[in-house]
Amino acid sequence: MAEKGGGVVELQNELQPSSKPLKAKTTRAERRALQESQRAAKAAAKATGEAVGKPAILSEGAAASKPAKQQPSQKKDVTPPAASSIAASDRKGVDRPPEKERRREVPAPRMQFDDRTRVEKAKKRAVVNQTEARNRVELFRHLPQYEHGTQLPDLESKIFQLDPMHPAIYKAGLKYLAGDIIGGNARCIAMLQAFQEVIKDYSTPPEKSLTRDLTAKLGSYISFLIECRPLSMSMGNAIRFLKSRIAKLPLTFSESEAKASLRSDIDRFINEKIVLADKVIVRHAASKIRDGDVLLTYGSSCVVEMILLYAHELGKQFRVVIVDSRPKLEGRALLRTLVAKGLNCTYTHINAVSYIMHEVTRVFLGASSVLSNGTVYSRVGTACVAMVAHAFHVPVLICCEAYKFHERVQLDSICSNELGDPNAIAKVSGRTDVNYLDTLANKENLQLLNLMYDATPSEYISMIVTDYGMIPPTSVPVIVREYGREHLWI
Repeated sequence: MAEKGGGVVELQNELQPSSKPLKAKTTRAERRALQESQRAAKAAAKATGEAVGKPAILSEGAAASKPAKQQPSQKKDVTPPAASSIAASDRKGVDRPPEKERRREVPAPRMQFDDRTRVEKAKKRAVVNQTEARNRVELFRHLPQYEHGTQLPDLESKIFQLDPMHPAIYKAGLKYLAGDIIGGNARCIAMLQAFQEVIKDYSTPPEKSLTRDLTAKLGSYISFLIECRPLSMSMGNAIRFLKSRIAKLPLTFSESEAKASLRSDIDRFINEKIVLADKVIVRHAASKIRDGDVLLTYGSSCVVEMILLYAHELGKQFRVVIVDSRPKLEGRALLRTLVAKGLNCTYTHINAVSYIMHEVTRVFLGASSVLSNGTVYSRVGTACVAMVAHAFHVPVLICCEAYKFHERVQLDSICSNELGDPNAIAKVSGRTDVNYLDTLANKENLQLLNLMYDATPSEYISMIVTDYGMIPPTSVPVIVREYGREHLWI
């Protein structure tokens, strides 16, 4: 009886109509058609400038015949087109500029050269004729790998064909390509001085604004400079500074006043962020040099050279060890300068750094940039010298201007770097007896890699000497954050 009674109750529950109305089941095709109709209604409302609230649910027939028409019951909730356009313009004025500013602050991603489609498009727009290297290193396919030696003659032959190119930009690009201008500060100053000439000769076209047209012209010139040689991080910071000054020009300024203001800003940037900053760094770093010290430096840094000469002028007695490496051998120029000034010097290559380090008391190194996590981005070999010094418990001091600080975080030298001429490491100038790789350079199974920079982790750095003082690597984010937008770049 219990089972029978239970069965009767279940049968009655099944036959009894539910108190809640049952929804009609729709098929997947019907639901998809409903979604498409709602999307079409939203798109039509945006196109006509009407304020779109919650989209009305239309039947399939109504959605298919009149997707953009609103239900009559919603007319009182819809704002008039004029009012909605005013509201939209207000929203644009309030919400969108901050978003654009935030996007402008984010550095543009570098082009990935392993994307064939983007590479072909870039080649069509390029002014410099560049041929891809045949034996490309797979690990660095995302970086440009071109054959060196043909770009400069090709660019010189196009001197009369580059009509929109300003002569100052063309001259700077030729020097970058030929290697006549090296060093972060020298390259940045040369670029800013070329921009000064551009601004001096600039005239606003009719029916165009100076802000937009000048920014567009600078963008094309920057692309040309990048083709000649990739920009350093300090040059990117200088470009950001100049573009921000152009965007903040008062509307009441005439063209002559705006040009004079921009040229003055460039002069101020060069003087304050580079020239005066170097003088401050020299005084801070020279205070760390004592009589009897043996100072080691790698390559040739203009700031380190100024520090050593200033300490020598103060009468301090010390010896300098210059560590150098192929293929550029930049330390030879520094050696000539120091010996001519009467300093006691020792010259060696990087393969002997571990043998000479036990005599060293301090290491002074330059930097191309200091990243937000304290990593130092500098000429290749810097990380090796810093690691050896750390193993010998020798303090490592990095001398770098604050305008070279960057908010980027980089943990290795692979994701972002610059590749030099691969043939430069295959040949030794003036030594035909040791040029064994000269005949093997065209072999398909030989890949030559000439990295320009490396990344030194912050744990191998004792102190960073900047124009804002001497700081540990952990304080780099403070300078980037506190002085970034208001004091450092502008």
